[in-house]
Amino acid sequence: MLGAPSMQISLFKVFSDLAETASFSQAARRNDITQSAVSQQIKSLESRFNIRLIERGKKNFALTPAGQVFLGAAREILAVAESIDVRLRELREVVSGNLHLAAILSVGLHDLPPYMRQFLRLHPQVKIHTDYLRSSEVYSSVLEGRADAGFVAYPVVRRGLKAEVLWRDRLVLICSPSHHLARRVRVPLSELNGEKFIAFAADLPTRRALDRALRAAKIRLWPEQEFDNIETVKRTVEIGEAISILPETTLVNEQRAGSLITIEIDSEDMWRPVGVITRRNRAGTPALHRFLDGLRKPSFNAKLAKS
Repeated sequence: MLGAPSMQISLFKVFSDLAETASFSQAARRNDITQSAVSQQIKSLESRFNIRLIERGKKNFALTPAGQVFLGAAREILAVAESIDVRLRELREVVSGNLHLAAILSVGLHDLPPYMRQFLRLHPQVKIHTDYLRSSEVYSSVLEGRADAGFVAYPVVRRGLKAEVLWRDRLVLICSPSHHLARRVRVPLSELNGEKFIAFAADLPTRRALDRALRAAKIRLWPEQEFDNIETVKRTVEIGEAISILPETTLVNEQRAGSLITIEIDSEDMWRPVGVITRRNRAGTPALHRFLDGLRKPSFNAKLAKS
């Protein structure tokens, strides 16, 4: 077809609709154009190929033999165009490949695994690998491209990175069953003055946030020991007479076993935002987009609140 490569797909669509409906007005409505525009496009096709496609002067609509040939070609072209659209749509929707995540220990071990299991049941072609790192290392891993996304507490925007809060963990007081606070359901911050305290390391975001909240409430808790590992904090509190403040989602196993008591703290500041770090100006894979979309859903936040 001479000149066909430069023709718009819409011309074939208009001609096909006209042949199917035998009506210029219906073809116009189907393509959201005027009846006059349909006539002009048909005349343009006839002029391009220097041949009549429609019988004129007859009461009933009819295609010429050339029009019948053109209609067959038009439908083939439209079918190919539709096939391309379907294939590209399927490609966009395919969720497969490797997903490399970096996460601080509390989020990587406690918050994400239930969601990961659900995600992998829906998308078995995806393979997820998670590195458990300190908060500062999570940022570096994402920035340097070793991880597709990173999960941290108190996420902040840094150069070359984006930060988005996904949910909030409630912070609760923990103690051993033998501790004098163990029978309390709710404790105000003011009653914690002078208690033996097991803390996170001073450079961790959760520790810095807790220090700010305690200073604002004029509460002094002098850490007897400091750890950068949430599991070590829990084990230390279990065997001693100290207290600590940890995210409630990390304490499910200890609550079931009865090895630690969790107590609500009477303070509006006892919430820890958790979010995702991704590289700025990087599109990300379909697997990553689908993974993050699930975490943004209110149903996921509701599950965390109940856990």
